[in-house]
Amino acid sequence: MGYRLEDLEVYKEAREFRKKIYQVLKLLPEQEKFGLINQMRRAAISLTNNIAEGHGRFHYQENIQFLRQSRGSLEELIDDINICIDEGYISSPTFEELQLITSSLLKKINGYIRYLKSRKLEEVTLD
Repeated sequence: MGYRLEDLEVYKEAREFRKKIYQVLKLLPEQEKFGLINQMRRAAISLTNNIAEGHGRFHYQENIQFLRQSRGSLEELIDDINICIDEGYISSPTFEELQLITSSLLKKINGYIRYLKSRKLEEVTLD
């Protein structure tokens, strides 16, 4: 593809979001250590790992599949963030900030999937 993983806008934003999630995890009570904290940490890692793994694949369809996995992890984090606000673990401003980031990131992931699908179609029509 000719560009580094760290140059992908979707990866950069996902990486920053993962850092924010890790900050939120520090706010959660000890009782969530093996529940919500563990779940959110795994989903946040999966978000960026799947973007990275897809980027390393040769075929567009494989990359798209990993992006779909990443999108699923993001959706999982959205639910986890909802749990955090419902349980009073995070403040409303933090919740609103995370909502804005998740919305933007979801658009970027979907946009990247559309781009890869169009590149895949271009490749097929050139053959």
